[in-house]
Amino acid sequence: MLTGKQKRHLRSLAHHLTPVFQVGKGGTNEQLVRHIEEAIEVRELMKISVLNNCVEDPKEIGAEVAEAAGAELVQVIGKTIVLYKRATDEKNRKIELPKAAK
Repeated sequence: MLTGKQKRHLRSLAHHLTPVFQVGKGGTNEQLVRHIEEAIEVRELMKISVLNNCVEDPKEIGAEVAEAAGAELVQVIGKTIVLYKRATDEKNRKIELPKAAK
């Protein structure tokens, strides 16, 4: 679980990113989730955009995709979802999160 300080840090890092995946009128499916899992392992932080023709709520899509991919939902703003997952491979780790206050 991410703290508020960690989420704020990740939001600032994600600000300049462009969305990697798009969710359209078909919604989410297993194939999309699999591709997100593979991409987030390398990137750690990514944006996903929800197209205007998608009938599902972006917040619901964000929660669903985050849970299925084993990632943390950082933010849903408008139709943009930001996800974070710490890379399991040491060489792919690029992001250093602020320490959680005790």
